[in-house]
Amino acid sequence: MRLVVNSQMFSMRWLVRSSALLLSALMLISCSQDAQESVASANAAGPQEVEYEWKMITAWPRNLPALGTNPVYFAELVEQMSNGRMTIEVFGANELVSGLEVFDAVSQGVAELGNAASYYWQGKVPGAAFFASVPFGMTAKELNGWLEFGGGKELWQELYAPFNLIPVRSGNSGTQMFGWFNKEINSLADVQGLKMRIPGLGGEVMNRAGATTITMQASDVFTAMQTGALDATEFVSAYNDLAAGYHTVADYYYYPGWHEPGSALETLINKERFEALPSDLQAIILTAAEASNQRLLDEFTARNNEALRVLVEEHDVELRRLPDDVLVELRRLSDEVVAEMASTNAMTQRIYDSYRTFEEGVENYHSVAEEAFIEARKLTSD
Repeated sequence: MRLVVNSQMFSMRWLVRSSALLLSALMLISCSQDAQESVASANAAGPQEVEYEWKMITAWPRNLPALGTNPVYFAELVEQMSNGRMTIEVFGANELVSGLEVFDAVSQGVAELGNAASYYWQGKVPGAAFFASVPFGMTAKELNGWLEFGGGKELWQELYAPFNLIPVRSGNSGTQMFGWFNKEINSLADVQGLKMRIPGLGGEVMNRAGATTITMQASDVFTAMQTGALDATEFVSAYNDLAAGYHTVADYYYYPGWHEPGSALETLINKERFEALPSDLQAIILTAAEASNQRLLDEFTARNNEALRVLVEEHDVELRRLPDDVLVELRRLSDEVVAEMASTNAMTQRIYDSYRTFEEGVENYHSVAEEAFIEARKLTSD
């Protein structure tokens, strides 16, 4: 009798426990379905209400292909990836501030974001030019490697931190052309007294070669060439140069772009505003900048060749190579200028040492990789 009672009690307990487990499982399934339906409903409803409305100021004319349109691409990516929680209004040069005021304006919070090239700030921040381009220095591929895996990014962030700024790479033009000239360059003597717009370390090199150089925002250069205020200007490469119309105000187009072998652009982020964002929006901004970085280089790679053909074949542009003796002297002066810049202070010396160490390593590898292959391709195509 006792055995029967115990057996009945066991069966009853088992039934109660089983029912409780079943009820819990049904509740979990119901909650999961409700959550899925809630997410589906939110997605179906479209973008969420805007929570952050930011501004981006740039150093470029708004509609300039590549340089001017890449910041717009960045803003669109951020809006899409945030499902509309963040929108960014993009301003071209002179629409909110001038192109040469971007650094200060973002630092002070006039805008949360900026897009420019770091060599514009070398007078204010010694060492900044290393993160844009160094004469006879690293190419786009090499510079990207240093910034991401060679310690460059960390040094860049450290350099800008006192200014309430976070810099991130957001594009590279690749190797540029030397630029547009209304005077022939057949020897070093032809550089003497040349009035040329050329920023960064390349500008200091040209000064020492005897030219008179001017730092001028891109939107003002065409008029200066047209009026004769400038004898020459560097800009970017064939794709942008064709769009800017420099072939209508200059006679000669010189290469190679020794002054900018691979020019990185930067997105400047106001550090205080960035750190106040939710972590997912921080990640979205950084990811969009990385996507913009690759896209710009791809665009120049794809478009430069056809643009150069149009300049030469349809507009009869005189394409000229700088004489070897001029290039040799410019290289000597470049090494001198860069070494002097490095000695400005301890921070700049650290940047220079890191840059040169990485550059030596990739040069060593590329001599038996890319360079050797290009020579082999030329040899076998003849």
